[in-house]
Amino acid sequence: MSILPPSPERIDHLVEGMTLLDPSAERGIVVSLPHPDDESFSSAGTMALASDAGVPVTYLCGTFGDMGRRMGSPFFANRESMRDVRERELADACTILGARYELLGMRDRMVEFEDPHEVATRIRAVLERLDPSTVITFYPGHAVHPDHDAMGLATHLAVAALPDPKPRLLAVAVGDREQLRAALGPQQVAVDIRTVRQRKLGALRAHRSQTEMMFQRWESERDDDEQMRAYREENLTVERFYRLNGVAIPLPR
Repeated sequence: MSILPPSPERIDHLVEGMTLLDPSAERGIVVSLPHPDDESFSSAGTMALASDAGVPVTYLCGTFGDMGRRMGSPFFANRESMRDVRERELADACTILGARYELLGMRDRMVEFEDPHEVATRIRAVLERLDPSTVITFYPGHAVHPDHDAMGLATHLAVAALPDPKPRLLAVAVGDREQLRAALGPQQVAVDIRTVRQRKLGALRAHRSQTEMMFQRWESERDDDEQMRAYREENLTVERFYRLNGVAIPLPR
């Protein structure tokens, strides 16, 4: 079974009402997320399109992801080796996408307990050095995982603290589509990734400790219904984001 059907000729129904972003026209892109593989799931196509056009792309990764739930299928990693395994996988994925990466070195599954202002200060220093025109992160409070929410909040604070003109801040929300739409409205920005969908798949495969089981299910059609296939095909066709500049995000208590 092919997990990648032919690319659709039209995507109007997937991007209706959204602004189409051309990554090749950016000055630079920084993706600020907490784990190795977050970049590939959320924005690999955007990263590849930008890097192909000579736009500098950096993945600012908050942790080494060494508390990841999976160890490969079959197992080839353990808790002791996971840090090294996941950094090698991240390096391989970034090579596929034409991006460089930096690690903040926070403890996996503990980002929510960091002081968000201190993390924001570290992220801001990176943004000041790299001067991107677009920053991509998770939507705080709508990203499922506490590390995702915390990194999204810190990135939001970092961008807000930059002098004008600030970079465009885009956010990925994760969860039930209808619930997200009810809470946040529709996404406002989309990127057509049809020409680099194989690269996105390649980057996902590079994170094999975490994604081998997923690919095995896809390729065997286990737990794969029509709705799941449609969702997968959409995410290999377009990447969609919320605009986060100027959005008020409450601090955790």
